[in-house]
Amino acid sequence: MNKKPLLIIFLTVFVDLVGFGIVIPMSPYLARTYGATAFEVGLLLAIYSAMQFFFSPVWGGLSDRFGRRPILLMSIIMTAASNLLFFYANSLLLLFVSRALAGAFSANIATSAAFIADVTDEKSRSKNMGLIGAAFGLGFVLGPAIGGVAAKISEHFPALIASLIGVANFTAAYFLLPESLAPEKRGKRERKSRFRSISEKILRPVIGTLLGSNFVVTFAMASMEATLFLFVQDKYQWTMQKASYGFAFVGLCIAFTQGYLVRKLLPKYGERAMLLAGVLMFSSSFVLIGLSESIWLLAVAMVLLALGDGFIMPALTGSLSLLSSAQEQGEVMGVNQSLSALARIFGPPIGGLFYARLSMASPFYFSALLGYLAMSLIWLNRGKLPAYKEKVA
Repeated sequence: MNKKPLLIIFLTVFVDLVGFGIVIPMSPYLARTYGATAFEVGLLLAIYSAMQFFFSPVWGGLSDRFGRRPILLMSIIMTAASNLLFFYANSLLLLFVSRALAGAFSANIATSAAFIADVTDEKSRSKNMGLIGAAFGLGFVLGPAIGGVAAKISEHFPALIASLIGVANFTAAYFLLPESLAPEKRGKRERKSRFRSISEKILRPVIGTLLGSNFVVTFAMASMEATLFLFVQDKYQWTMQKASYGFAFVGLCIAFTQGYLVRKLLPKYGERAMLLAGVLMFSSSFVLIGLSESIWLLAVAMVLLALGDGFIMPALTGSLSLLSSAQEQGEVMGVNQSLSALARIFGPPIGGLFYARLSMASPFYFSALLGYLAMSLIWLNRGKLPAYKEKVA
């Protein structure tokens, strides 16, 4: 198998996520300079996911029809444009418009997953899906670091850097990124509403279970993310700088897991075993966070969380790909990304409500319950999940 397309798509996603990692941390701070309340800051973060929810299946379906390359190029350049608007924004309204535009054109992850499915065989597909997670983890380590340095010039300047990175990424992808979907494999699909596309896939046997599990797992993660910074600040008196270092550590763990461990272990044990092991570690990590009375137990929980999340995503995405026809890879990945976006809309406010009304530990126990629910769904359907393994001599 020619590995050059995989390297190019890895670099394309990585550079795109560096820009994303630059903008996201600065969003709440910049919004407050324009008088945003805490609720409005939450809405600013949620609008990206809301737009992603509605538009991801659109781009996925279009990539099945017209190819992956044009959709990826469109996503990259429009993201750069949204970041440029963010740089010039002089009001809260323009910040909302910028993030809505970025969410509407965020086709990169779903289309990249479909790209990888196009250029890999069944045995290596899931482990190669880990490249997206590795790019994600590394992007979220490097992005905030660049943003922190750029913010010394001005609060808006990191957004300009993110936009310029996007333009450079578009230029490189334009000349280097090949088309992965052969013309004879493209399908002329009828236009569907977003909810029809999602409902059709959810009602599919096994695929629906995996999509539902992805929604539950992402909901658990989003609920935790909304309260973890509050938790370490209130319980351990961590500053934002310390919390950022912790965030970078988790990103490195995820990058190592998906970029190295998954590629070594998945061919040996298969998607089914990796998925079940990943959800078990993922769910148990939330219990440990809730129980943590020392920073060392919290560190163990974070490593377990990174390992679990690192195992889940490539195995789940790879399983979805293996169970889908070549003509619907983009649509299925788009629905999967839409459901993730939907979970990220509702997860943070639920976690915040639990934290404020019940206890500091309650959001993490809630996330653990969601994780074990996903594990139960996967276990009940384990006999129908892919279990491709390479023969070991």
